[in-house]
Amino acid sequence: MIKGLYETHVQVSNLENAIQFYTKVLGLKLAHRDKTRPIAFLWIGQKKEFMLGLWEQKENLQTRHFAFTSTLEDILNYSVEFLEKKDLKPYNFLKNGSIQPMVFAWMPALAIYFNDPDGNQLEFISILEGEGKPELGVLTYDEWIQQKQ
Repeated sequence: MIKGLYETHVQVSNLENAIQFYTKVLGLKLAHRDKTRPIAFLWIGQKKEFMLGLWEQKENLQTRHFAFTSTLEDILNYSVEFLEKKDLKPYNFLKNGSIQPMVFAWMPALAIYFNDPDGNQLEFISILEGEGKPELGVLTYDEWIQQKQ
């Protein structure tokens, strides 16, 4: 019955600022803005493929986490530069001060994190080929490659 995840929603403190961030900085496309409520919907990827809902919440803002699908090559070669050029601070899952993407060995997947202006935790992630190795925990991509040899 379930084939995937179509949409997710996050709370934002200022809808206009959030629309600007997600469209101008990250490149999502505005799909619809509700004229009766402070809500906007954005396309992720191709039109009608995936959707992100932005809900303005002036009080008791609850931040969330979600991940954007990316490619291995983009994460390894461009993600940190892409984020830094947009004045965003990349960080890895371990939050150890490194901006190096990390591998979640149990999946396996490569990921790098950053925050939106409201503190929602965003991620670029790419599923890696092969079987997961949960016993390895979270490690660098170089360590992951060495483990596979």
